[in-house]
Amino acid sequence: MTIQKFLDPKNDVAFKKIFGTEKNKDILMGFLNDMILFKEGKPIVEVSFLKTIQDPEISSKKTSVVDIFCTDENKNTYVVEMQASGHKGFEKRAQYYAAKAYCNQMNVGGVYENLKEVIFVAIANFTMFPDKKEYKSDHVMLDRNTHEHNLKDFSFTFLELGKFNKTKDQLSSMIEKWAYFFKHAPETTPEELKEIIGHDRVIERAYEELNRFYWTEEELFAYEETLKKDWDYTASMDFKFEEGMKKGIEKGIEKVAQALIKQELALEKICQATGLSQEQIETLM
Repeated sequence: MTIQKFLDPKNDVAFKKIFGTEKNKDILMGFLNDMILFKEGKPIVEVSFLKTIQDPEISSKKTSVVDIFCTDENKNTYVVEMQASGHKGFEKRAQYYAAKAYCNQMNVGGVYENLKEVIFVAIANFTMFPDKKEYKSDHVMLDRNTHEHNLKDFSFTFLELGKFNKTKDQLSSMIEKWAYFFKHAPETTPEELKEIIGHDRVIERAYEELNRFYWTEEELFAYEETLKKDWDYTASMDFKFEEGMKKGIEKGIEKVAQALIKQELALEKICQATGLSQEQIETLM
């Protein structure tokens, strides 16, 4: 059995190791600079990591926990999320996190004009917007009539891996290489690596950080524990789905039986038509 050299960057532990540590902040900056359309056309040159748990102002409010939370040299805020499984309402969650990050800039006696831009970036391992063809989308607030971009403090960038289908031979941009990295890193061989990364040192560093042979036993244990939790969650969801389907079918059969009872069909005929026992039909009667 061949051991995969590269771990899965969609794993929570791996993602935060690559993009959420001081040692690797050059990788985070490279990724953001490749992904984001900056309004001033200037790339990020420095980031400072913030606490990823955004505490509520009062105890009854919801606490926000994000994957990566940082600011750049101009104090603009970045929220970076890896969403490995389908999440209903994820686009609303993105807006909530961005709004929370914006509000948290205000100190006592703060001035509104000093509020800085909030940029939300998400890698989604599923299809978020079925009607959109492109796998990468950038969202800003525009005037409905003139399409002028007057409200500039919020932007959202989504990378939908479910729509990305290019092979390693078709990669022609850094965005495509990042999408391939997130989707196919675990199955990438060392021989394929040079062809994929080309001369880009940043994405090469990202692959290096995924190399399991450079991970400590403690890091690998945490990685495996996260995998187990994901598997348990998936198995639990599958069980609930199957149970729901079973109950739905049973309800449907019961409705058919009740309709046949109303038609005063013979008991034996109802049993044959629905597969229910005589006792079950009598209970429904």
